Amino acid sequence: MHGLEIVAGALTGLIVGLTGVGGGALMTPLLLLFFGVAPATAVGTDLWFAALTKTAATRVHKGRGLIDWQVVRRMWLGSLTSSALTMAVLHWGALPTGNFRFLKLAIAGAVLLTSVGMLFQSRLQAWGRSMRTTEPERFKVWQAPLTVVAGAILGVLVTLTSVGAGALGVVFMAHLYPLRLTLQRLVATDIVHAIPLAIFAGLGHLIVGNVNFQLLGNLLIGSVPAVCIGAYLSSRAPQAWLRGLLVVVLLVVGLRLWISVA
Repeated sequence: MHGLEIVAGALTGLIVGLTGVGGGALMTPLLLLFFGVAPATAVGTDLWFAALTKTAATRVHKGRGLIDWQVVRRMWLGSLTSSALTMAVLHWGALPTGNFRFLKLAIAGAVLLTSVGMLFQSRLQAWGRSMRTTEPERFKVWQAPLTVVAGAILGVLVTLTSVGAGALGVVFMAHLYPLRLTLQRLVATDIVHAIPLAIFAGLGHLIVGNVNFQLLGNLLIGSVPAVCIGAYLSSRAPQAWLRGLLVVVLLVVGLRLWISVA
């Protein structure tokens, strides 16, 4: 079992390094469907897995000067605030997170939403590019507040399900910054935004005991070297092909998870 956990971590880490996607959208369903981890523990463990794995990739991207810090700060303003509010709601018991069925359905829904967002990413980016070039002043007025709103949406999703920080973050930023962020800068900026969000949300799960440290350690043994390799190769990887394959995988995994509990 330990060997399979290391392999799962390595494969997920490689995908995260190459595309910026997969820390939650892939790993959480894997923990639920193939390793039989309880939903709350899968979410808590995956948040720390994603945070630590993406931290390793950030050192590679930072050395290349690919991170847009202004965009990151705008996203953090929304995501960290909404994450704190979501954790407060969870603490007060306003959401039935002790219900395994509810959590699995929420995770499945987040994975399916992620796959649909990735499927339409190029169209959303083209729409944003059209708005940016035809109505530049109006677009710039709304760009910063909409970035904060996008971050807030991610904060809720990630805190509740651990899914969305990578894939949906890329989709949001591709639409809101269609000219400013090249593909490599988009991946790097998205990864950096996701790290504090995952740590922030993960702290709440850590406090209530939703982290399996042995499982986390095995996953990181595979993911840390793999994500660094993926980050180095990201500028040369066939991104369109990889993302298309990832959309199919996420659709299948999301539907499989939904059907298993619906």
